[in-house]
Amino acid sequence: MKLKYYTIILLGVLVISCQEKTRKLPYYKSSDFVPVWETPQNKSFHKIRPFHLVDQEGKSFSEKELDGKITVVDFFFTSCPGICPKMTNSMSKIQAEFKNDDQIQLVSHSVTPDKDSVPVLAAYAKKKNIQYNKWKLLTGDKEEIYNLGRKFYFIEEDLGENNDSFIFLHTENFVLIDKTRIIRGIYNSLDPSSMQSLVEDIKVLEKE
Repeated sequence: MKLKYYTIILLGVLVISCQEKTRKLPYYKSSDFVPVWETPQNKSFHKIRPFHLVDQEGKSFSEKELDGKITVVDFFFTSCPGICPKMTNSMSKIQAEFKNDDQIQLVSHSVTPDKDSVPVLAAYAKKKNIQYNKWKLLTGDKEEIYNLGRKFYFIEEDLGENNDSFIFLHTENFVLIDKTRIIRGIYNSLDPSSMQSLVEDIKVLEKE
């Protein structure tokens, strides 16, 4: 009986192990986040478009910095008294989890770029122990940032296609982007279980 019992347990472990190795993340191409399970072959499949912004050290940051990296993206502002400190705390945990992993980068866009200048972002980065080689804080043209957030990252989910830069962009969502600039997941940064799912999904992407 004991042999049979341990054999069943072993088989169960092997099945779970195989499932973990074969788990795949869906692809997303619209703000309703309907999953697409086939590997996109069409060159017109939704990707983060070309852009040009500036990071907390005043260096240029474009879509080219997304290529070949797994990226976690959010939108915040340094003077936010509400959800942004909690978002930053969640992103800090991701930074700590993957601090020695060169495949992973974090990118936070300011939604008040007129106030969040390079020096302001640099001071915020120092205060929050943000590591420059891992986590970029971006500022630049407001219209470009809002267009990226709503039309390309779909950061506000189903609201993402409808608003413009006159309507304030404010959301707790994190978006996961793969090495080809395709969206692979969206997560609530205020929910610990959602953040754990993000960590696990990053690890899945690394195996692709």
